[in-house]
Amino acid sequence: MRRAVCLLPLAAALALPASPAQAEHDFPPAISVSGEAEISVPPDLAMVDAGVASDAKTAREAADANNTAMAKVIQAIKAAGIDDKDVQTSRLSLQPQYASNQYSSGRTGPQQITGYHASNRVTVKLHDVGKVAGIIDTVVAAGANDVGNVNFTVSQPSKLLDEARDKALADARRKAEIYAKAAGVTLGAPLSISEGGAPPLPLFRAKTMMPMAAAVPTPVAQGEETLSVSVSVTWAIKQ
Repeated sequence: MRRAVCLLPLAAALALPASPAQAEHDFPPAISVSGEAEISVPPDLAMVDAGVASDAKTAREAADANNTAMAKVIQAIKAAGIDDKDVQTSRLSLQPQYASNQYSSGRTGPQQITGYHASNRVTVKLHDVGKVAGIIDTVVAAGANDVGNVNFTVSQPSKLLDEARDKALADARRKAEIYAKAAGVTLGAPLSISEGGAPPLPLFRAKTMMPMAAAVPTPVAQGEETLSVSVSVTWAIKQ
């Protein structure tokens, strides 16, 4: 009995709630909301991916044919007024091609090399998006037979994102004031502000399929780029 009596004061002390001052400090009255904003602008930068694919019986023949054809494509790109710094090799490969022997039972036999496939691709950066269709037609006319992604983006998104940040914070304040009015309280200073989302990336816009013949201009639609920002803000409530 004596041992139980000695333990009671300690148990009572552990069960006591935190003081009002401490609870107020740990959990200050606040309103947490999120704000969003978007800005859409025409793109001012384009990336065009173009190249040459060649097939031949031997690796040497495939590589030589591909090198010759690609040299003509790069020469045409430079003749179109594109700076060397805006033309970059994006993929270069030489791979064997196989054929499978089929037995009457349906089993697949050992693979035999029937030829080689060589490819060389370059990415062309265009600071004038109005030249996209023209550069595609230029490389095709020069012998490019592997034209893929066309990407549009904004070259300097920082200023646009700053404008979106202002709008997102204003959107957060608007929401917080609605909640504060409904609750009968007054907003104080923001306690925390955090930005969510990721930086804008070049968006995939089109995959151009090259016609087998005819010199019909390539239709290209640049559309708009949308930059978005979201913020999470916690506002203090005035006492």
